[in-house]
Amino acid sequence: MSDAENQFWLQSFTVLDGTQLTASSFKGKPLLLNFWATWCPPCIEELPAINAFFNQNKAKGWQVLGLAVDQAGAVRRFLNQTPLDFSIAMAGFPGIDVSKSLGNLTGGLPFTVIFDAAGAVIQRKMGKLNANDLQVWSDLKI
Repeated sequence: MSDAENQFWLQSFTVLDGTQLTASSFKGKPLLLNFWATWCPPCIEELPAINAFFNQNKAKGWQVLGLAVDQAGAVRRFLNQTPLDFSIAMAGFPGIDVSKSLGNLTGGLPFTVIFDAAGAVIQRKMGKLNANDLQVWSDLKI
């Protein structure tokens, strides 16, 4: 694994209830990591599809983590209106640096990273996900 991948697994992020969520708690199973924000229209548009992906694939071991590059109040208001079934944690503006370290060359949103069970990045997607992206990932044997 690269230094950036190893560094990601050492990080922790704050959940809206104030607890800490460690990245390492997701290691050992495939992970879809999505960087998003409430002020990003394509991010908001893709979240229902990511939620459906999670619900359809969690029995196969898939995990999903949404890292919000945003403020807690805005995320809390959004999630009250649009509940999601997967884990959401706060990355704040430093989340852009985390996403860049994982291959987001422009620092734009949304940005999605797929990790295999060993914790290595195997796919990246800059921009809004589509049904085909999610189907390809669902079909991966990882």
